[in-house]
Amino acid sequence: MELKGRVALVTGAGRRVGRALALRLAEAGCNLAIHYRRSTAAAAETAQACRSRGVEAEIFQADLVEPDAAQRLVQSVLTRFGRLDVLINNAAVFERMSIDEFELEAWERVLRVNLTAPMALTHAAADALRRAGGRVVNLCDAATARPWPGHLGYIVSKSGLETLTKALARALAPEVNVVGIAPGVAAWPEDYDQETRDRLTAKIPLKRAGTPEDVAAAVHFVLRDGDYLSGVIIPIDGGRSVV
Repeated sequence: MELKGRVALVTGAGRRVGRALALRLAEAGCNLAIHYRRSTAAAAETAQACRSRGVEAEIFQADLVEPDAAQRLVQSVLTRFGRLDVLINNAAVFERMSIDEFELEAWERVLRVNLTAPMALTHAAADALRRAGGRVVNLCDAATARPWPGHLGYIVSKSGLETLTKALARALAPEVNVVGIAPGVAAWPEDYDQETRDRLTAKIPLKRAGTPEDVAAAVHFVLRDGDYLSGVIIPIDGGRSVV
């Protein structure tokens, strides 16, 4: 796909991996719809950084927990840009939840953002994506191969997102490609101390943590060169998935 002049909606694009994704696509000439929930200043700064690369960029606020948020968000993007070529489902909730800490409200909140919202956004954008011969990229997680019992809601939602990616690849074919990118360590949770980070890094064959830019490079490749990629989950984990 030629990205110059296309329009991409990146959810959770104000900070961390989402910001790196937006900047990488801006450098490729893509116009950006930058979604955020609460990080208004960060989203605005990301938009300005995209504009400095010569593309159009606009910020869009939405709380993806709300049932009608996806439809409103996609409609706002279409009203502003008149088209939508790429949907990147990056926004996610990462919360601790062991079996003893289980709370139904928290469980439903995590699944709404991490699994239901990508489905709802893809549904809302489907017609526009079909017209564009577009792409959907879902940010999964390489950790689903070794499910974390301390983050039950998160890991189940990301496992579901893998299956959703494969199902949507069939549902939207042949017009739209749907691919999952599954990072390992890409941006450390802020509450991880150095000992925890060192312990987890030691398990990675490449012996280093990944970066948001590593993930953005993989997404860029899928969008630019992945014309014959669909329904696959690509691990970006430094080899951790083969150990």
